[in-house]
Amino acid sequence: MTGRYTPVMASRPPDKPEYKVYRSRRGFLDRLAGPRDQAAQLREAARRRARREPDDEREPRERRGPHGPLRRRILKWVAIAVGAWLLLSFVLFMVSAQLADGVSEETEAALADGGSLLTGSTILVLGSDERSEDTLEPGAAGLPARADTILLMHVGVGSVRRLSILRDSETEIPGHGTGKINSAYAYGDAPLMIETVEQFLGNGLEINHIVEVNFEDFPDFIDALGGIDIDLENCVKSNSFGGKRLRLSKGEHHLDGKRALQFARVRKNECAPTEDDRQRAARQQQVMTAIRSQILSPSTFFRLPLVSWEAPRAIRTDLKGPGLLALFTDLMTGGSGKTRVLEPFQLSPLLVSEEEKAEAVDELLG
Repeated sequence: MTGRYTPVMASRPPDKPEYKVYRSRRGFLDRLAGPRDQAAQLREAARRRARREPDDEREPRERRGPHGPLRRRILKWVAIAVGAWLLLSFVLFMVSAQLADGVSEETEAALADGGSLLTGSTILVLGSDERSEDTLEPGAAGLPARADTILLMHVGVGSVRRLSILRDSETEIPGHGTGKINSAYAYGDAPLMIETVEQFLGNGLEINHIVEVNFEDFPDFIDALGGIDIDLENCVKSNSFGGKRLRLSKGEHHLDGKRALQFARVRKNECAPTEDDRQRAARQQQVMTAIRSQILSPSTFFRLPLVSWEAPRAIRTDLKGPGLLALFTDLMTGGSGKTRVLEPFQLSPLLVSEEEKAEAVDELLG
């Protein structure tokens, strides 16, 4: 039996959907370069991705640990909190500096022009013994105040040099004859003190700024820091301060503001009866060094707003806001350094040679 052959068409599985495959059009540069092997193109694309992404980025997201993003979020908020804390401290410092009592117009007029806290400026630091009415000590209200501390600093960014003048040094006080240099403060306050120190040292020394530390406000600043630490090579048994005495044994001590002030003011030490004003100046420098160390300690960061508020209130100065901040920055970055004490060649009366003065000024100004 013969018949016409009819081809049988293969049937498509019913569960496989129809789809079409499209090939993207090759770019203009690809067409210029000619046909390329598709497998080679895929290998090249894979190499580019490998160079662009580290191994951990190529891992599926669900395989990555949750600690990475969480750690980044924590660090971000910690950085924001630290920045806000520092900004608050800065604002409090600037406001306190603007509100704090400044110096008189006569004092500002006595200061020399020139000098910069960035390139170099000479500052006179006076520790007045002015005190409130509830004490019978010299310097109380109604009694002449004296300069218990006389310190010169030449400061600039990264550099601080110090020269301490013994308060009993004999000198000519303009308009008042010969006397102890610290009595110039009692005769004519800070303006006469500036003139007297410049004349006493000579050798071209000019004072550009002044900082007066008021002993009545000083303890609040120390307490804001949380106190200071000192290490004594010998014991200290002081003279009377308003009927009270300071007793410190040899070794390490943590002092609050009141005891730190007493320590800096010790005139006669029963543990060492032969001490003179040089040892007293050394104790004052020890307090200043301890303050700087405490400011730079990590624990002060948590007290920073309070410290920033109290620091400008413990002093009187011609410097305001930015200038005072620049001074504190110089003191913090300039290193602790060693303070030179102007050495006398005679103790009674206390006299300093012209050669010693010239050498000390030259070292101070660099």
